[in-house]
Amino acid sequence: MAESVYKIVELVGSSPKSFERAAQVAIERAGKSLRDLRIAEVVAQDLVIDKGKVTAYRVKLRVSFKFEGK
Repeated sequence: MAESVYKIVELVGSSPKSFERAAQVAIERAGKSLRDLRIAEVVAQDLVIDKGKVTAYRVKLRVSFKFEGK
């Protein structure tokens, strides 16, 4: 196996539907500007509540991608 270096960034995804959709939204958006995404780790989940009702699900992720360059 060749030697590799990976960079880790934190992202927050939000969705009015579910935690799963919030994570998916974050990864899909990150994939538009970051190449070679490898692993996503859920760091935290929270809810936005308005007038006693859940209005959004939020997921904080640590996402790694292969670091390019010499």
